[in-house]
Amino acid sequence: MRCAHTDAPPAPYRSTQHPREPGAAPMEPQVTDNAEQSRFEIRTDAGLAGFAEYQRRDGGQIAFVHTVIDSAFEGQGLGGKLARAALDTVRERGESVLPYCPFIRGWIGKHPEYVDLVPADKRAKFDL
Repeated sequence: MRCAHTDAPPAPYRSTQHPREPGAAPMEPQVTDNAEQSRFEIRTDAGLAGFAEYQRRDGGQIAFVHTVIDSAFEGQGLGGKLARAALDTVRERGESVLPYCPFIRGWIGKHPEYVDLVPADKRAKFDL
């Protein structure tokens, strides 16, 4: 899964795969905000599985511009977990969302309980 906004070129993707110890239980996917690289990242026991890149805007707005899930991890529901965790974090911080990334925008469209994160005067722009 990959999406890009024309104003934001995609960041290079580098997988950091780490082998698990034999017999170890698989780790639950973990989502963290890598503020240094302006992206939420999702990791599994196999390493970095993907990210949702963002740009901070004035007024506490987070513009999601690009989402990537490495092809080795597709079909595992990690994109949805990444979107939910990123949006929950934005909500906890009292910020709002500008979903330029088609994946994040589509995910919000399928989960109306997150539409309120998009400012009311911007929802029509994003077809929400």
